[in-house]
Amino acid sequence: MSAKSIQAQNPVIAASLPGPNARGILAGDEKYISPSYTRSYPLVAKSGRGLVVTDVDGNEFLDFSAGIAVTSTGHCHPEVVAAIQKQAAELIHMSGTDFYYESMVTLAERLSKIAPMPGPHRVYYGNSGTEAIESALKLARYHTGRQNVIAFLGAFHGRTMGALSLTASKPQQRRRFFPLVPGVTHVPYPNLYRRDAEDCEEYALNCARFIEEKLFKTTLPAEEVAAIFVEPIQGEGGYVVAPNVFLQELRRICDINGILLVVDEVQSGVGRTGKWWAVEHSGVEPDIVCIAKGIASGMPLSITMARAGIMDWVPGSHASTFGGNPISIAAALATLDVIEKENLLENAAGMGGYMLKRMSDWPSKHNLVGDVRGRGLMLGVELVKNKSTKEHAGAERDRALQLAFERGVLFLGCGPSTVRIAPPLIVTKEQADIAMNVLEAAISSIEKGA
Repeated sequence: MSAKSIQAQNPVIAASLPGPNARGILAGDEKYISPSYTRSYPLVAKSGRGLVVTDVDGNEFLDFSAGIAVTSTGHCHPEVVAAIQKQAAELIHMSGTDFYYESMVTLAERLSKIAPMPGPHRVYYGNSGTEAIESALKLARYHTGRQNVIAFLGAFHGRTMGALSLTASKPQQRRRFFPLVPGVTHVPYPNLYRRDAEDCEEYALNCARFIEEKLFKTTLPAEEVAAIFVEPIQGEGGYVVAPNVFLQELRRICDINGILLVVDEVQSGVGRTGKWWAVEHSGVEPDIVCIAKGIASGMPLSITMARAGIMDWVPGSHASTFGGNPISIAAALATLDVIEKENLLENAAGMGGYMLKRMSDWPSKHNLVGDVRGRGLMLGVELVKNKSTKEHAGAERDRALQLAFERGVLFLGCGPSTVRIAPPLIVTKEQADIAMNVLEAAISSIEKGA
């Protein structure tokens, strides 16, 4: 049975939000839980099925966040649940860093067949996106013998110290954590919305060529750069799509200078853009790809996949006690099965295109909407205070998220003032229409000062 066949279609808000049960849990959270978490509105989840999340007071929401682009096959897909239950009854843990699991090989072989670069490949298993970045950073330095790396302004690669050193999307993420890992240089990422239409391609090329024509000729010797880390679509940075020519130019620069190209597909991968990997839209073949979030439909798993000749470190160079946990791998194998069997790549491309087309006139209809952009089911609606200056409307974006929550649809923000739209890959046209209606109504309400 597919996840689509078990989904309700309409949100059901039976009480004021947050409800009485939620309020009690929120009070306990304020007392006991780290205040470092970023919560947009007071959703206290109890259960999920398909696109529907039910809170502790019985309210039902349509989830257009997918738990931050994680539940790729929807919440609790029956086949993923069955795989988890079966594996949990057989073997939960032995540690793949010291012992062997057949499933580690099975998943690696499956991933090799859909890799965005030619094989042979090797994979390293971790638990989270930031761990995938950490291992890629260490591997790049180990393999090349070089110390420096290049990343981009607006990038988000994680919050552990190595990944955080590559991150450059919000100052709060770095505040009071210095000194970070040295050797990272940040350069501009081409946000085409911030440019005049006629110079977009030239601007994108110039962002890449800045590395070669300025950086390498002034402050950073090319022969001392191990890798360039890039998101094909910046996630936390605002769902900003990298132009194909930009990624192609990065590949050329890396090839000339013996630099590894590392693509961060933590949020954009596993079918979210209508292809297995967002970088495939550009035709660019990376050297290393970082994978997490949607690969196991909610179970903690990350993968650093590299060309086999690059992953040449020796035992003890890097390891993880829990990385490649048997239950998480079982969930990942089931996720890949579901995506293929239910044609979810096609659904992501089709539903994403449908929503993008439906929202295409919002910038002309709404004073608050500056830009609508994205690929597949990785869409962003950027809100602005002034269309001429393109001044960010962060407070208005946050208000839109709250209003949508009160109407039963879950969105999250990204960048200074963008609403991110990232539902599970199983989303239907009916659900997309409901979500678009709710978001547009929220934006209209803000514009009217309600």
